[in-house]
Amino acid sequence: MLNLNTLNPQQRQAVEAVRGPVLILAGAGTGKTRVITFRIAHMIAAGIPPAQILGVTFTNKAAREMRERVNQLIPRPRRSAARRDPAAEAATRPTICTFHSLCVRILREHIEKLGYKRQFVIYDESEQLGVVRKVLSHLSAKGEKIEPGAVLSVLSRFRNAGRAGAGYIDPETRVLASLVLPRYESALRACNAVDFDDLILLTLRLFREHPDALAACRAKYGYVMVDEYQDTNGSQFELVHSLTREHRNLCVVGDDDQSVYGWRGADLSNLLDMERHFPEVKVVKLEQNYRSTNTILEAANAVIRLNLQRRGKQLWSDKGRGTRIVLRTFPNDEEEARGTVERIEHDRVTRRVPWSQQAILFRTNAQSRPLEAALRQAGVRYQLIGGQSFFDRREVRDFLAYLKTFLNPHDDTSLLRIANVPARGLSDVTMERLVAASQERKCSVFSVMRNPAVTTTFVARTRESIEAFLAFIEGTKAVLLAPGAPAAGAMQDWALRFLETTGYFNDVRRNEKNAEVAETRIRSLKEIAVTLEGRGEADQTGFDRLQTFLEEVTLDSDRESEQEDPGDVVTLITMHSCKGLEFPHVAIVGLEDGLLPHSRSREEGTLDEERRLFYVALTRAMQTLVISHCATRKKYGKPITCTPSPFLKDLPPELVEDGDETARQPVTVGTGKSLFDAMRAALQSEPDHAP
Repeated sequence: MLNLNTLNPQQRQAVEAVRGPVLILAGAGTGKTRVITFRIAHMIAAGIPPAQILGVTFTNKAAREMRERVNQLIPRPRRSAARRDPAAEAATRPTICTFHSLCVRILREHIEKLGYKRQFVIYDESEQLGVVRKVLSHLSAKGEKIEPGAVLSVLSRFRNAGRAGAGYIDPETRVLASLVLPRYESALRACNAVDFDDLILLTLRLFREHPDALAACRAKYGYVMVDEYQDTNGSQFELVHSLTREHRNLCVVGDDDQSVYGWRGADLSNLLDMERHFPEVKVVKLEQNYRSTNTILEAANAVIRLNLQRRGKQLWSDKGRGTRIVLRTFPNDEEEARGTVERIEHDRVTRRVPWSQQAILFRTNAQSRPLEAALRQAGVRYQLIGGQSFFDRREVRDFLAYLKTFLNPHDDTSLLRIANVPARGLSDVTMERLVAASQERKCSVFSVMRNPAVTTTFVARTRESIEAFLAFIEGTKAVLLAPGAPAAGAMQDWALRFLETTGYFNDVRRNEKNAEVAETRIRSLKEIAVTLEGRGEADQTGFDRLQTFLEEVTLDSDRESEQEDPGDVVTLITMHSCKGLEFPHVAIVGLEDGLLPHSRSREEGTLDEERRLFYVALTRAMQTLVISHCATRKKYGKPITCTPSPFLKDLPPELVEDGDETARQPVTVGTGKSLFDAMRAALQSEPDHAP
């Protein structure tokens, strides 16, 4: 039941501002998701058709959470009616998705107007890198080493924000990227493939070239909400304004103080200049924080206040003062890691603080090495956010490549990956000749495999292998296109049967020296087969269900962190990755000049963004906060001298205590007895945590 009385006055004001442009400035920990979900439910209760409501955010995790919370607030349709008409059930729910998912919906309906086939495939980063490598191999001089990832990054900036968006990438890379771009786009187009940037850019092109498609989308989405608006880039800004420019029912939610993705193309001016695009905008500030103590919030306010280009806001809390922030200095990074872990273990034993309530934040990935070593040595379980994704494992990528090939055989990247996996007589030399022929004829590899003028140039045995492979692809595709076969509830069985009969399972066992590793890889494949189960509607073809599955896998970049509850573990995480999270006890390590602010920030003019990054790190802490820095830190195996971050001077002295001085103070008899009693009780009652 929707009860607006549970909201504070500012939250309620934001929820009830339904029509016209609205800017909700949601400070850290101020209940932003609650406001968004209540606002959607309130709109539906006020009589706005749910199908006209669009909520857009950046991650699938955020979209799922919003959908779940909205569904709890609005009445569900009768089951019998929903079972009769799935479309009717969809009409009772608002659309809540990511930018990319929204564009996939639009393009699936209209992309043929742009000359693409409806069954396009979406390339993820690894597939994009494969295309870039292929293009670079034809452009770069022999022996010249060029990092494909750097080129791909610049390509993305070019396409989303123009050449100016390339920022401070060196001029040579920018020039190379301008040469790569037309070849890269042509290679994708030849495979009827699009990448993440294309999803938005093609939608914008559709709107520009086909006003009827834009009019249909505007009519469909009469009320638009955008979360994390400070993170939008130029293309996303244009997409949102194309949809809302006429009806002007746009609500954006964000916090300029948490804009930390400028390096990824985010344009803070989209939020700061809201009045320029919508002069009649209503601005609502959410400043009551429900996460942290006032000591932590006052420190964060003092730090961020020094940024001049911002919308003023003052976070406050009713959680009391709390303890002071502890500042510690260590001789080197290994001592810092040991000291941080010792404090975590001290809290666990004496104060019964579980590992799961502790987080260690750092600026760069390289800082995790000494921390991981210290945690392992102390027998402390931990999770490092940002490790290898389940969907990046070789065997999983192979299986996904098979599925993509069945859906679109002209997807060269996927076809080349699985053509000879398991071995079927299509050697590297054979595939290189086929690739060369496809480039000469400006068509896909699959097309040249079907061209007798090409295949007759191969020896009989190779020609038979090519023909067998074509029959295998086309035969499997025919099975998937048959109505209801395999049935929606039998997709797992189909996948496992396919992996067995195609010889992939045996290939894994044969090529993996360690039998245990082989079985682990096979388990990964069985896990992904399970995720196929129950996809789509009963009357859909297996082809359509696989397409939906592949879209979800490709677009859901944050799925790995949600696969399972890691249990009682300490979280290691970079400051960029921690946005949106919270932890009772936080340690921020490596507060040194050159790390935070990063050494590049002065030459790139991004000092304000580094300060915002520090603000984000501070506001993750709920109860206690420890900040540390080192006198020396190893770089490339050699110690270098470090100086404290200038940001530390911005912390009000009365909010900070010297952790080193506190550690030197003698413990009183009473305190010592209390600590001893707590340790004894903890050791007697808790289970063994040794890994």
